[in-house]
Amino acid sequence: MKKLFCASFVLLALTSIAHAQEKVKGIVYEDVNNNGKKDKKEKGLANVLVSNGIDVIPTDKNGNYELDVTNDSPIFVIKPSGYQFHLDNYNLPKFYYLHKPQGSPQSKYPGVQPSGKLPKSLNFALVSSKESSQFTAFTFGDPQAYTKEEVQYFITGVVNEIDKSKAVFGISLGDLVGDDLSLHPDYKNAIKQIGLPWYNVMGNHDMNYDAKTDELSDETYESNFGPNNFSFNYGKVHFIILDNILYPDPRDGKSYWGGLREDQLKFIENDLKFVPKDHLVVLSFHIPLEDNNNEWFRATDRERLFELLKEFPNTLSLSAHTHIQQQIFYGKDKGWKQEKPHHEYNVGTTSGDWYSGEMNEQGVPVSTMRDGTPKGYALIHFNGNKYEVDYKVAGKPATYQINVFAPKEVFKAEKSRHSFYANVFMGSSENEVLYSVDGGEWEKMKFASEGDPAYESTFYKWDVSETAVKGRRPSKSMSSTHLWSAKLPTSLNAGEHTIKVKATDMYGKVHYGETIFKITE
Repeated sequence: MKKLFCASFVLLALTSIAHAQEKVKGIVYEDVNNNGKKDKKEKGLANVLVSNGIDVIPTDKNGNYELDVTNDSPIFVIKPSGYQFHLDNYNLPKFYYLHKPQGSPQSKYPGVQPSGKLPKSLNFALVSSKESSQFTAFTFGDPQAYTKEEVQYFITGVVNEIDKSKAVFGISLGDLVGDDLSLHPDYKNAIKQIGLPWYNVMGNHDMNYDAKTDELSDETYESNFGPNNFSFNYGKVHFIILDNILYPDPRDGKSYWGGLREDQLKFIENDLKFVPKDHLVVLSFHIPLEDNNNEWFRATDRERLFELLKEFPNTLSLSAHTHIQQQIFYGKDKGWKQEKPHHEYNVGTTSGDWYSGEMNEQGVPVSTMRDGTPKGYALIHFNGNKYEVDYKVAGKPATYQINVFAPKEVFKAEKSRHSFYANVFMGSSENEVLYSVDGGEWEKMKFASEGDPAYESTFYKWDVSETAVKGRRPSKSMSSTHLWSAKLPTSLNAGEHTIKVKATDMYGKVHYGETIFKITE
C-alpha cells in the first residue's frame, strides 16, 4: 500500500510539473521622454490592464504585473484612454510580446521566430495623450489584394484619397490580402501611407491554410500583425478585436466556419469585467454574426457572446467579409438579451467586388459590389457612448450617398411599364425614402428586395457588347438590402424631367440623389 501511495504521489508530481505554467513579470510605465525604454525616473502606471490572451489583470500601484504564460502566449497591454502606444515602422501600435520559445510550426508561409526565454522584466511603454470623447475612426472592409497590382489598386483607389485629419486611427476588418500571405508587408506599406495608428482584424484569406488546428491558423498573421484577439480603449469606447473564424471547420475538417473558441470567450468575459457599463462596446471581427440556420456562424457562440454583453446597453458590431453593405439587427429571436436590438454594421469593402469591372478614370477597376454599393470605406463618429456612421464612396464626393437609376428615354404613355430605383448605400428596410418629380410633392418609394438594375446593366455588358470588354467581369448581382423603387411617370409632357430622391438614414441624416429622364412622343 505504501509503495502504491509513493508511486501515485510521484505520478501526480510529474503531471503537475508537465502542466506548470511559466510566469511573466514586468512594468507598464509612462514613457515621459518618449525614448521607448524605461528610465530610472519614469514611474509605473497603476490599474492598466495586461492580458495573456485569456486572463486580464490590472497593474498594481507601481505598475507591476504578473501573469501565467504557456509556450504559446501573447502578452499585451489593453490601452487605457488618455494614453497611446509607440508605433512601429508601419504605424502599428507596439502593445504586445509574442512568447513562443520554439517559434511557430513549419508552414508554407513563415510564422513567428523563436522568442527564447522570457525577459527578466517584460516592460511596456505608454505615452500620455489628449483624447477627446468625440472622435472619428476609419473602417476598411477587405482590401483583399491577390497580387501586387491589386495592392496598387488599393493604394490608388482608396489610400491616396484618405485625409488623415478626419480620424484618429483606423481599423481594417480582415482579408487584408487574398491568400498570398507574402503580400502582408505590401499591405502594411500601403496602410503606412495614411499616417495614422492602425489596428487590424484577421480574415479567412489571412490564415495559414496548412494549419491542422484553429489555434495554429494565425501564425503568419501573428508574425506580421501580433495577437488577433485583443482590446483597447479610446474616450468612452471600448474596442474588442476578434478572430471569429474557425479553421478547419469543426463540422467536417474542411473550409471554415464563423465562431469563437472557448479561450476567446473567456478573454471577452475577463476583459468586460473592467469595462464601465455606461461605455460603448465596439466588437470588430471579420465574419458577420448572422448564422443562416447555423450554416454561416455557430449560433451557440453568438448566444454566449450576447450573454456576456447583456449588461451593456451601448454596443456595436463591425464586420466585413460579404463584399456587400448591410445593416443587421439582432433581437431576442437571435439570442439578444435587451429590448433594443443589437446593431451590426456589415461594412462595404475597399476592394469592392474583388477589383472587378471596367477601369475608371484613375486606372482602377470600378468594382461596384453585388448589391449596388460602390467600393469605399466608413467613417465612424463617436460622441461619448454614442456613434454615427458615414460611408464614403471611393473617388466620389462625400455627398454621394444615393444612386438613382431610371430609363434614359421612354415613350409617352398613360400606363407606365417602367420603374426607377434608388440605392441608398447606408440604408435599411426601416428607412423612409421619398421621391419628387420636377419639384412636385414628395411621395413614398417602395422597398425593393431584389437585384439593383443599375448594377445588372453593367454586369450584362460583358454579354451584349459586340467587342470584348476589358477588365474582370463582375460577380452576379444579389438582392440589395437598401434598394427602393417607384413607377416612372410616363404620362408627363414630352421633354426632360428630373427625379429627386430624399432618404433619411438611421441616424436622422438626410441624403439626396437625382437623375434625369426623357419622354418622347
